Amino acid sequence: MRLAIVIVHYHTPELAAAAIAALRTDLEGAGLDAEWLLVDNGSDERERALLAALPVQRIDPRANVGYAGGVNLGVASSRAETILLMNPDVFVEPGCVAALLDALAQGAAAAGPRFFWDRGKRLVLPPAEVRSRRGELLALLSRRGGAWAARARARWRRPARRHWEARGPLLSHALSGSLLAIRRAAWDRVGAFDPGFQLYFEETDWLLRARRAGLEGCYVPAATAIHLYGQSAAREPRSQAWFEESARRFRRLHYGAWFESLLSGLDRRFPPPTEGWNGLPPSPAGIDLGSLAPGSEVWVEVSPNPAGFPAAAERLPRAGRWTLPAEIRARFGGDLHVCLTDDRGRELGRYRLPGEGGLAAPEEAT
Repeated sequence: MRLAIVIVHYHTPELAAAAIAALRTDLEGAGLDAEWLLVDNGSDERERALLAALPVQRIDPRANVGYAGGVNLGVASSRAETILLMNPDVFVEPGCVAALLDALAQGAAAAGPRFFWDRGKRLVLPPAEVRSRRGELLALLSRRGGAWAARARARWRRPARRHWEARGPLLSHALSGSLLAIRRAAWDRVGAFDPGFQLYFEETDWLLRARRAGLEGCYVPAATAIHLYGQSAAREPRSQAWFEESARRFRRLHYGAWFESLLSGLDRRFPPPTEGWNGLPPSPAGIDLGSLAPGSEVWVEVSPNPAGFPAAAERLPRAGRWTLPAEIRARFGGDLHVCLTDDRGRELGRYRLPGEGGLAAPEEAT
């Protein structure tokens, strides 16, 4: 089985070099060989020199064609039966690729790994959000906080927990395009990524089309990788605008222009919060888990969204003090929002981790 690896790069050559090294080590350990294709959406002279030293075929589209356009260009440059799409800020763990390919061999059209946010593998990243008209409305109303936000978190938490607690392959289309294995036959049947998505939502759209075509997606918890999340986007000042444009395009395509018009009107009425939780008094850094009501374990959910979702999470005994991994604080400069929940999903307390350091006091659980 021929394997093609398609990496879409944008001003992150050092990350790309490290990602490729980790992937080569994994392939060699599994006795696998691959065709390497790096689509360079953006590099200066220094960065191009670094990329030239990598053992990959560099493809220069001579413009930033977006993630979808870059993926399409890379896939079209190969006829391999299996394709591995990857961001340059993803570092696979040993056995990752073999586990993904095994899921494809068992019949899945596409397969994705379990992602961790930190190299210590404490915080597992969430699956892609389950998209629907109801979910879009609830996510927007969650900006009002209170019961609306609590309801939105509860709705998001159910499928997230199902993925986090999976011990074996799980049928799912809630996969991330940052590392995605796809069978060529499925790609040919569903079609290429929609290049109308400059950044974000391209894999969500593709996986939804695959599901409608009756093709299976598979979440593979045995395949693990570290995702340093958003490193390329952080170098592009237009990334937030592209996200919003892609979200509107996705809603128009899948829910209709009338729904997008409705949501846009509500968006103007309920703009994103700007003050966050800044009014809360400061408290000592860390969260004392031993002070919680008796119970066996607690989930700690961490999100950059003031509404508290989507979030990364870790599951811990109700003892000791929880602190954010130092590397997350070093990489992420903005506020982070923490929610503690029990095994049944009941919220025990909410906190803010200010970007400048320290921990704000908990908000009363809703």
